[in-house]
Amino acid sequence: MIEKVPMTQGGYNALEVELKKRQSEDRPRIIEHIAEARSHGDLSENAEYSAAKEEQSHNEGRIAEIEDKLARADIIDISKLSGDTIKFGATVTLIDEDTEKKAVWQIVGEPEADAKKGRISITSPLARALIGKTKGTSVEVMAPGGAKAYEITKVEWR
Repeated sequence: MIEKVPMTQGGYNALEVELKKRQSEDRPRIIEHIAEARSHGDLSENAEYSAAKEEQSHNEGRIAEIEDKLARADIIDISKLSGDTIKFGATVTLIDEDTEKKAVWQIVGEPEADAKKGRISITSPLARALIGKTKGTSVEVMAPGGAKAYEITKVEWR
């Protein structure tokens, strides 16, 4: 059975853009670097050649990874979701029960998680603790610094 990768349309589009760039810009540029380095003679002591080959390997690996994620993508339209129970796509407002600090997180697919933008992966410990819970309940999450308790104050779909 093929394991689907849940993601939003935005996450899918971002992967497509990265794939196109890696295939149409990065790949030809790296091939050019390899050809140029090769023209400098002895490959066994050619650091430029080794670096270009390594860059090629990394780029091709990422291309394969993106193609795999796109092929297994399960695009979830958050605008069609609703309800009070937290699941994929929900934007959740939490209050840290120790510090009273407010935090807002959207639960998204792994490929589009970005803490700086307030998006956490559905596979993260916090998201796993939130799934299935509702507004007004408390959750405890094992964080690197020990257990943290949060009160869920809002569940939105946006």
